[in-house]
Amino acid sequence: MAFNGDNLPHQNQVVVVLIPFPAQGHLNQLLHLSHLISPHNIPVHYVSTVTHIRQATLRHHKSIHSNIHFHGFEVPPFVSPPPNPNNPETDFPCHLIPSLKASMHLRDPVRELLQSLSSEAKRVIVIHDSPMASVAQDATNMANVENYTFHCTCAFSVYLAYWDRMGRPSVEAMHALKIPSLEGCFPTQFLDFRAQSELLKLSDGIVYNTSRVIEGDYIELMKAITGGKKIWALGPFNPLAVEKKGSKERHSCVEWLDKQEPNSVIYISFGTTTALRDEQIQEIATGLEQSKQKFIWVLRDADKGDIFDGGEAKRYELPNGFEERVKEMGLVVRDWAPQLEILSHSSTGGFLSHCGWNSCLESITMGVPIATWPFHSDQPRNATLITEVLKVGLVVKDWSQRNSLVSGSVVEDGVRRLMQTEEGDEMRERAERLKRVIHKSTEEGGVSHMEMDSFIAHITK
Repeated sequence: MAFNGDNLPHQNQVVVVLIPFPAQGHLNQLLHLSHLISPHNIPVHYVSTVTHIRQATLRHHKSIHSNIHFHGFEVPPFVSPPPNPNNPETDFPCHLIPSLKASMHLRDPVRELLQSLSSEAKRVIVIHDSPMASVAQDATNMANVENYTFHCTCAFSVYLAYWDRMGRPSVEAMHALKIPSLEGCFPTQFLDFRAQSELLKLSDGIVYNTSRVIEGDYIELMKAITGGKKIWALGPFNPLAVEKKGSKERHSCVEWLDKQEPNSVIYISFGTTTALRDEQIQEIATGLEQSKQKFIWVLRDADKGDIFDGGEAKRYELPNGFEERVKEMGLVVRDWAPQLEILSHSSTGGFLSHCGWNSCLESITMGVPIATWPFHSDQPRNATLITEVLKVGLVVKDWSQRNSLVSGSVVEDGVRRLMQTEEGDEMRERAERLKRVIHKSTEEGGVSHMEMDSFIAHITK
C-alpha cells in the first residue's frame, strides 16, 4: 500500500493528498471526502499508518473508488492498552495517545511523497486534519503544493474555541446560548496535538465537513476572524442515499428494523472511543427496559489504538435476564453496527448519542433527532448546536453534570421525551425539514453543490 511509481500523476494533473488523524471518526470523514473529490477526475492519495489504512478501508461501508490511492507508512511500534472507563479526570480516550504520538512520525514519509508527486503533477493539494499540521508542515515550502487545514468538527465548535480566547465578546449569534466549558474535554497530554496554531496559520485555506444550510452564521463568523482566509464548507461528506444491501449482506439488526413501525425505534450508540463504566451500563439497561421503548443498543468496547492488536475486547455485562426480558422490544448489538443504514431506516425515530460530529451529521442528514450525552472533545459543544441552535435534540446528560452517574430514571425520561411526546414529534418534524433542506442543497444549483464546484475549480485553476 506504500507509494509506487505506477501512481505518479501526469504533468498537467492536479492531485489531492489527504492526511487524517488516526482515529475512526477522522479516518472515516476523509475517506468520505476522497469519494467526493475523486469523481472529478482528480487522483486522491490517502495517507496514514499501515494499521490505520487497514482500519479505514475495513470499516468503510462502500466500495473504494479506483482513483483513490492508499499509502500506509510504517511508524515506530506503539503500545495499545485497553480503554480505561475509570479515569477520574476525563472520559477522553487517553489509551489512544500512544498511537496518536506514533503518527507524528509520518512527517518524513509524507514529505517524500509530496516531493515525488510535486515533481510530476501540475499542483498538489494537501488537506490535513488539524492535529496533523506538524506532519504536513513541509508542504508549505514546496512551490507547487497548497496546504489546507481540515477541521473534523462543526464550525460552531471551532468558532467557540476562538470566541473563548477572545474573552467571549458580545456576538449576536451567541446570545442566550448556554455554552459548556472545555473543562474535562481534553487531558493535558492531548493538548500538545492541538497546540499547533502557528503551523495552522500557514495554511492556504480551511475545509469543514459541514454545510452553510446547517451553520452559515458560524462559517461567516469564522471568516471574520481568520483574516479573510478561504473557508470551504464541503459537507456533508457522508452519503445521503444509503444503498440497500441484499439479504445476505444485511446486518441482522436492519432485518429486525424492517419489521418495526415507522419512527418507533431509538438507536443508542456512543461512538468508537467511549468506554462506559459498568454501573453506567446497568443504569442505561434499567432506563431502556422501564421506558418500554423499542431500541437498538450498540454495546461494544472502545477502539484500541491498534484495533488489530490481539486480546479479547471487554464484553459488557448486562443485568441478569435483561436480554431475555427485552427480546420483543429491543436488540443489543455487540459487534460493528451499520450506523448509516440504521439512521436512514424509516423505523428509526431517535438517536441517543455521544454527539461526535460524524454521528451528529449522519443523524441530521437522515432526519433523526438526537438525545444528547456528550463524553469528551468537541462533543459537549456539538450537543449545544443540536439542542439550542438547530433545536433537533434534547439533553440527557448536561455537561455541568459530567462526573455524575446518569440514573436509569433519567435515561427513561430522555428516551420517552424523544420518542413518546409531542415535544419529540416536533423535533422529528424539524429534523425532517432540515434533512430536506440539506439534501436540496447538494443538488444542482444548491448551495453545497456550488461550494464543492467552487472548491474543485479553485484547486484545478
